[in-house]
Amino acid sequence: MNDQRTWKRIRERLELKLPVRVHCRETPDFEWIEITRLINVTPFGAGFTLKRPTEKGRLLHMTIPMPRQLRVFDHVEDQYRVWALVRYIRLIGQPGDKGTLFEVGVAFVGKHPPQSYEEDPSQRYEIAGSGADLKITEDSDKLVEPVRPSDKRAHTRHNIPVDMFLELINEKGEAASNESTVSENISRRGATVFTSLDISVGRFIRLTSQQYNLTVHGAVRARSKGADGIPRIHLEFIDREWPL
Repeated sequence: MNDQRTWKRIRERLELKLPVRVHCRETPDFEWIEITRLINVTPFGAGFTLKRPTEKGRLLHMTIPMPRQLRVFDHVEDQYRVWALVRYIRLIGQPGDKGTLFEVGVAFVGKHPPQSYEEDPSQRYEIAGSGADLKITEDSDKLVEPVRPSDKRAHTRHNIPVDMFLELINEKGEAASNESTVSENISRRGATVFTSLDISVGRFIRLTSQQYNLTVHGAVRARSKGADGIPRIHLEFIDREWPL
């Protein structure tokens, strides 16, 4: 019986609480590692929780003591080292609380990352084509393709100044630096925020608004400086929408 027929019998997620080492590079100069446990797993992907944010489309490197019958490669190795594409993320608990977790679901995509990942680890990806003929190989370039940025915003930005408390998340999942700031504009899915902090594109931040009684996590998509000389970061919210 070939591997593909065997996988059909174990396509349903198995509840294996295996330890897993998750390695994420948010930027070329910033990375973190978190040890957690799987919630469930198949030969094609897994579910687990993280203490720090990530986002749909990011690549994570996972090291798992995976049963060999569930592996696509490295059958004789003690650990299964596989690249995984984040397919969904859901916040568990109240944002900002110490017990807050992110439930993450990933698809395994190969033994090696795409070539473009080395140039820009903040690049987001999607399954190439329809994904109907999902076939994991050692070369993930055959399975994923970069998400192409769109010039059109899905939601209208409103020029509304909202007082916010901005926190930059460090490699321990804690607020490394913070400041009180204000938005230049905002939509349901993103915002432009003034900042004096040196925050690279690709990093994750946390915004809290007392006015809206809301905390939201965002990914930095771009940096700019206006005619007034004040730096700005352009954010996309990754775990919830802003209630406009």
